[in-house]
Amino acid sequence: MQSSRASSDGSAIPSVQEIREQLARILSSNEFHAPDRGRRFLEFVVEETLLGRSDYLKAFTIAQEVFARDTSFDAQNDPVVRIEAGRIRRALERYYLVAGPADNVIVTIPKGGYVPSFQYADGAGDTATHAVSTAGSPLEPQPNLPTPKRVRSASFLHRPWIWYALAASSTVVVIAAILHASLFSVPPLVPASAVSSDSARPSIIVEQFQNGTDKAASAAIAQGLTDEVIGQLTKFREIVVIAPGTEREAGTQGPRFALEGSVRLEGDRMRLMARLIRQADGAVLWANNYDADLSNRNLFEVESGVAQSIATAVAQPYGVVFETSTVGATKPESGDWEAYNCTLSYYAYRAELDPQKHAEVKGCLTEATKRLATNSTYWALLSLTYLDEVRFQYKLKTQSLPHPLTLATEAARRAVDIDPQNARALQALMLASFFSNDVSAALRAGAAAYAINPNDTEVAGEYGFRLAMSGKWETGCELIASAISRNPGPRGYYEVGMALCAYMRGDNQAAELWARMADLKYNPMHHLVLLAILGTSGKLDEARREQDWLQANAPALLQNIRKEVALRLHRPQDQDRFLGGLQASGIAITPTESAIGSQ
Repeated sequence: MQSSRASSDGSAIPSVQEIREQLARILSSNEFHAPDRGRRFLEFVVEETLLGRSDYLKAFTIAQEVFARDTSFDAQNDPVVRIEAGRIRRALERYYLVAGPADNVIVTIPKGGYVPSFQYADGAGDTATHAVSTAGSPLEPQPNLPTPKRVRSASFLHRPWIWYALAASSTVVVIAAILHASLFSVPPLVPASAVSSDSARPSIIVEQFQNGTDKAASAAIAQGLTDEVIGQLTKFREIVVIAPGTEREAGTQGPRFALEGSVRLEGDRMRLMARLIRQADGAVLWANNYDADLSNRNLFEVESGVAQSIATAVAQPYGVVFETSTVGATKPESGDWEAYNCTLSYYAYRAELDPQKHAEVKGCLTEATKRLATNSTYWALLSLTYLDEVRFQYKLKTQSLPHPLTLATEAARRAVDIDPQNARALQALMLASFFSNDVSAALRAGAAAYAINPNDTEVAGEYGFRLAMSGKWETGCELIASAISRNPGPRGYYEVGMALCAYMRGDNQAAELWARMADLKYNPMHHLVLLAILGTSGKLDEARREQDWLQANAPALLQNIRKEVALRLHRPQDQDRFLGGLQASGIAITPTESAIGSQ
């Protein structure tokens, strides 16, 4: 194999052979979602760069060679090259997050041009480097060099758009696949058993999507979309999904909801019209249209993206099904409705963190796990409720049980043992592990949860939080941004995560904006974040008002700042940065306080 060569700063650049092997690996992968012309685009710019002709990689040249445009091509009036380059960037990001996290060579196309970048994958703590070939100089084999360290570009500090744009790119949706679910395992506490068939869970029948144009092509798309939607909905353990054409047994209650849709195809344009109907009275509870241009997009990618959007809107916590179920709920003819009401009550409580509701929900879930001991979701929600006594203690102001972290961890492990594919159970284990200072276990659980159900904004947002606060700011903050763009609950909760993200990258203006968009009454810790931002910005008058609020509403927090910060920010340098902002605001932080949070 050809050896690596060195860049001008001494860092190693992959060899020509390594790059070509990586290109072949990407192009042959099912996880590289790009149409044929996109694949030709990538192959062309890589080969031209390897041959030393990167100077010629302009929109005009690419349009002629890849898109068969003639000499009259005008990049200002025809953005085909720019659009395709954006798609390839997203497809490459998806590939490396889903299929190629262990690949040694990273191929990217930096924004602002079409010349690809080649570099080795990252190694913890290594200095980031870019390895873009020099224009006009082909990458030839060089004398043997020491085995290069694995490095990846740290583009985090050069992405100001992420702090202002709520609509994150589709590639963010697969960030958590950095760690695949197969890497995660939980020591069994009890013999694994079947998941409870609690019939009180909301049931949705997905009707066969209709062909709205009487064309064979749209009929095939309608069938594919029906199958994709069923697959995405079944990732939510809080609902029961029923396939079309399923016969109902005599004497049993039918599905509570029906999801219907129709597909229309006009040329290369596709429109899906979907709606959720309450079976009892025929009321349309939700409806939406989804449009796609099939001329330059992979059909499977379109179907998957639409199905994910529908599943998120309908079945996520605080989504249509759960909002509807909490209004005018009546006891069904069969099933343990009181137990399912615990699920609805939990999400209602989490929206405002009311101390009285916390006690009621904890009691309800405790009884539910006794009566339905094999329901993984009830154990997961009970774990999260125990954990709230640690992470929201200054808001709840309740007399917590002894060792709530231990109780939270035990309940989460029980939930995962019952159903290892329940994303909510893995979310609970992630949070219990994180607040127990077992960050590695937390991130493994979070990656597994997100790999199972990336449509669940609760999973996505909380996993993004844990990634960011463990020091993986770039990945975590993009995931939080993606969750916010999909309207998660509780409202105003994830905005404080974006405030921290902006603060850690030194953008105090964006940090303050996000902090004020957060629900400051939701948790006194949100006020503490704003206080650090104001201190760093030198806004001492406003900082004093935040101090007064904390002194009046959460005086115990001010006495335990270092412990509470260490409970959330894993890296010492992140802790120091945050504490420095508090000190600049006038807060006295003694060095003798415990640096390890525990309960």
